[in-house]
Amino acid sequence: MKSSRAQVWLENLDDWSWPGRGGAAAEVLPPSWVPTFPPRPERTAAESGAVADSWQRQRAIAPWLGTGALLSALLAVCCVLALDGPLRFERLIGLRAAYRAPVAALPTAPPESSQPQLTLTPVSSDAAGSSIDAASYSSVALHGRGSLIAYLPPGYASTTSRYPVLYLLHGNDQLATAFLQIGLQGELDRLIARHVIPPLIAVMIQGGRGANNWREYEGRDYESYVLEAQELVDRTLPTVADRGARAIAGDSMGGYGAMNVALSHLGRFGTVESWLGFFNGLEGQLRADRPLLSRMGLRAFLYGGYSDTIADPSENAPFAAQLRAAGADAHGAVYPGGHSLETIQAHLAGMLVFAGRSLAKSAEPRPARPSGRARSQVRQAR
Repeated sequence: MKSSRAQVWLENLDDWSWPGRGGAAAEVLPPSWVPTFPPRPERTAAESGAVADSWQRQRAIAPWLGTGALLSALLAVCCVLALDGPLRFERLIGLRAAYRAPVAALPTAPPESSQPQLTLTPVSSDAAGSSIDAASYSSVALHGRGSLIAYLPPGYASTTSRYPVLYLLHGNDQLATAFLQIGLQGELDRLIARHVIPPLIAVMIQGGRGANNWREYEGRDYESYVLEAQELVDRTLPTVADRGARAIAGDSMGGYGAMNVALSHLGRFGTVESWLGFFNGLEGQLRADRPLLSRMGLRAFLYGGYSDTIADPSENAPFAAQLRAAGADAHGAVYPGGHSLETIQAHLAGMLVFAGRSLAKSAEPRPARPSGRARSQVRQAR
């Protein structure tokens, strides 16, 4: 449908069209993808190379082995088994070496005491009772300092509830504080006070300049950084620690990052939003996700700006349709405005409502840690 004020175009659940820059509607049919299934666990490259080399050597040597050589080899094997058992046998023929070495080389999770710690420091509070806290920590993913800002809802310090979490990724050359500049705290305060959405925690993750769409960039893995922050938040704050209680959203480059993280880690996030974002190269991941999406589901909202010359707004509708075809509950829109924080601010309330209502089912009160500001400080691992 069209509207002269609130929005240029909003798709329904069954079909859609976008007016385009020339004003002519263009219908795009859902893609006829062949479902793909999760790949079988594959050996590591080292394992595969070791096994392949071993197999090639065997093929090269086998034709030259005569009957006498075979009998000698069997006799040697029997002697080894009799003397030192199967372990010496495995070392002799090298089978275990090909399989054990890569496993031993895999990184193991460090003990809880050595994991990065998250200490929130109060920055400000408002009349509604919500507060903004900040944290900086040693990030394994960035090989340096990571930081985030957290919105803590009214009553956070005096209740024993657990909260769903909305994670926010900023755009290129922005700071995490950009979300506060467009009124995030006030909007959340109002929506929570009116019981439109449940009380929630909002975490604004600070990326680096030129973070390559929240993926690996200059030796820093920003995608892992997002997951690292999510794990720290769940370990430190009173959250509802399951995918249904986690939403991730972002603007521009952060919109791409949010969609990439959500599709690449469906077990982590149940809701995703892209604000003036783009989806280049994510089609393959979406195809691979089809079996999981059909079982797990995903709530998604994508929107673009009609006058945006940076992130093509015509990409939102096709990608939303592809998400629906794969099993997600996805919606898309094109609103008036360009590639700017003003466009995001104009629709911030609607996006918070979408995320909040998606999180509401996981927001029933649950027992949590003792109340008080100490809850936002570092806690010992359970």
